[in-house]
Amino acid sequence: GIQAFEIMAIAAVGNNLITYVFNEMHFPLSKSANIVTNFIGTMFLLSLLGGFLSDSYLGSFWTMLIFGFVELSGFILLAVQAHLPQLRPPACDMKAAGQCEEVAGVKAGIFFAALYLVALGSGCLKPNIIAHGADQFRRDGEDQAVDGGKRLSSYFNAAYFSFCVGEMVALTVLVWVQTRSGMDVGFGVSAAAMAVGLVSLVAGVVFYRNKPPQGSICTPIAKVFVAAVAERKQVCPSSRATLQGISSTGAHEMRLNTTNICRINKFRFLDKACVKAQDGGSKESGWGLCTAAEVEQVKVLLCVVPIFACTIVFNTILAQLQTFSVQQGSAMDTRLAANFHAPPASLQAIPYIMLIVFVPAYEAVFVPAVRRLTGVGTGITPLQRIGVGLFAVTFSMVAAALVEARRRHSSVSGDGRTLSIFWIAPQFLVFGLSEMFTAVGLIEFFYKQSLSGMQAFLTSMTYCSYSFGFYLSSVLVSLVNRVTSRNGGNGWLSNNDLDKDRLDLFYWLLAALSILNFFNFLFWSRWYSNSVETVQVAGVGGDGGSEQEDEKGSA
Repeated sequence: GIQAFEIMAIAAVGNNLITYVFNEMHFPLSKSANIVTNFIGTMFLLSLLGGFLSDSYLGSFWTMLIFGFVELSGFILLAVQAHLPQLRPPACDMKAAGQCEEVAGVKAGIFFAALYLVALGSGCLKPNIIAHGADQFRRDGEDQAVDGGKRLSSYFNAAYFSFCVGEMVALTVLVWVQTRSGMDVGFGVSAAAMAVGLVSLVAGVVFYRNKPPQGSICTPIAKVFVAAVAERKQVCPSSRATLQGISSTGAHEMRLNTTNICRINKFRFLDKACVKAQDGGSKESGWGLCTAAEVEQVKVLLCVVPIFACTIVFNTILAQLQTFSVQQGSAMDTRLAANFHAPPASLQAIPYIMLIVFVPAYEAVFVPAVRRLTGVGTGITPLQRIGVGLFAVTFSMVAAALVEARRRHSSVSGDGRTLSIFWIAPQFLVFGLSEMFTAVGLIEFFYKQSLSGMQAFLTSMTYCSYSFGFYLSSVLVSLVNRVTSRNGGNGWLSNNDLDKDRLDLFYWLLAALSILNFFNFLFWSRWYSNSVETVQVAGVGGDGGSEQEDEKGSA
């Protein structure tokens, strides 16, 4: 419930925010795009804070409840500013007027305060929704079994289905309300949706399995590096049997078992952190000796960083669909009937309408069919799922570039024909299909790599990919403008008029970056798969071991 209503509230704001910032706050187009991408980037970056607070101090439920109210307060403040003319700059047509008064001073302060209250609340909420939901399906040792892994994978697909429903409602009903009744009413409806989501969260409180916080997650990570440096003169054993993995010390206690696990064979110098001293001295307490579980978790964190980095360009493309593609649609014929115009931001609902059908079909048809071929309980492994999405997303930008070139030619040539807004539907359709693979695969991959006590933090890393993708978009826009305007000419994205810009060339640039990124992912996914070997170690948590075996088998 809270997954659907929270995304409904934030999507209605984020996906149409550029229209409000441009038309009501009077920022130039390129600056408006950067404000939107910086807002969304900050929101996803703050997911790290939400994951840290949840695992270390508050627990998932209380983190969601507290920051849910923070997000709600931001929506209310946005609605109040949009409703009161004295809190906005004077009305002005940005396209017709030579110069409009840009929002500044206290008015700008209120706007950015409201915007970043929403970012703080939503960012801290998002990873905990996924992690808390997945915790309801985990039992000790279950996620090593095939049935446990399938149930967890089905949950991630169901959570994404809920996400798609929320997005679809936001991009159709709520964006239509914003367009017809004003942004103040639209922001108010977002606040109402967020309130309903919080009621939904609290309604299930008596049924939840609440994983207690386990102290700072930074302590065991730092302890591994400190111990590895302290024991740097020790000889790293070739056999894992000589490593210490039975005891666990410190405030952050991981669940430990004696079991077969998948060990990371990279970063071998960290193994010295759990080598017993050879000089007879006692290193059984403090920061002198770590468990094998703690060492393996740090090695997993290091190994998943390249996989994480490969999804940043994917989310840079998402940033274009929420900014420039909305403006692209505004420059096209939006009529569906004589008296009805489609809001450009609502085109982003097209992939989610499609995915409401495709996600259940993926779970009910694709997974069982492919499972018989691959022997993998989830059909294909999370890494393979990410790869399919990263390859497919390139064609979203190819479609966007071709359509923009045709739209611009038709408009500049003055032939009187305005391209229909539905010409930009394919770029949204292709992206939606690729997101079904990449987004769900990434969340499942990260969650299954973590030991108990770090699920929310590792899940939050998937949202940081969105953050860095949107920040990269801001950097690319500024860099492209600077490079292409060097000899006194206009930059590709330097005007408020798309007919004078070269958005099509910018889309081709992103398509080229995307295909290069796909080959980069193939390298790092093979590197990760080759980093895993199965060994028997006493005292190592088994959460995620089977998933790493699946990834190794897919190499």
